[in-house]
Amino acid sequence: MRYLLAAFGLFALSACAIQPVYRTLDTPLATRPIELDRYAGLWHEQARLPNWFERGCTRATAEYGVRPDGLISVRNTCFRENGRDEVANGRARVVGEGQLKVSFFGPFWGDYWVLERADDYSWSIVGEPGGRYLWLLTRAERLSPQERAAFEQRIARLGYEPGDLYWAP
Repeated sequence: MRYLLAAFGLFALSACAIQPVYRTLDTPLATRPIELDRYAGLWHEQARLPNWFERGCTRATAEYGVRPDGLISVRNTCFRENGRDEVANGRARVVGEGQLKVSFFGPFWGDYWVLERADDYSWSIVGEPGGRYLWLLTRAERLSPQERAAFEQRIARLGYEPGDLYWAP
């Protein structure tokens, strides 16, 4: 069993290593503090950088909740055109202001940084320090063209090319 876990861990690390870096700025990313009670709830994915674990998702949601043990529950749902929706349940822990570690399996934790968010928690831009992942999450199901344009400017200021993102239909 130990060898199986070690092999799986090496596979997971190698998968992360081949994920391209999309961020073009050398300046370190900053995070925005969050209040977990306000961040909890349902979020709709409006845009994301391409990644292997969401390949084929046309829409996705993330739902966060505060658990009695102090961790955060995470429930990601991927909606597919073929009707075969997928759900991934995980957990997260706070490691800094606006910085979380998220795990969907075993002892493997990934960075989840809140890079920007609305004061009223109506939207959030989430990434990680290496520039490999980025998500735009909103409480609303859809964006207007004006909202998308404003988010594209925000994303560009963070050092990402908005054209690299997959935008929800």
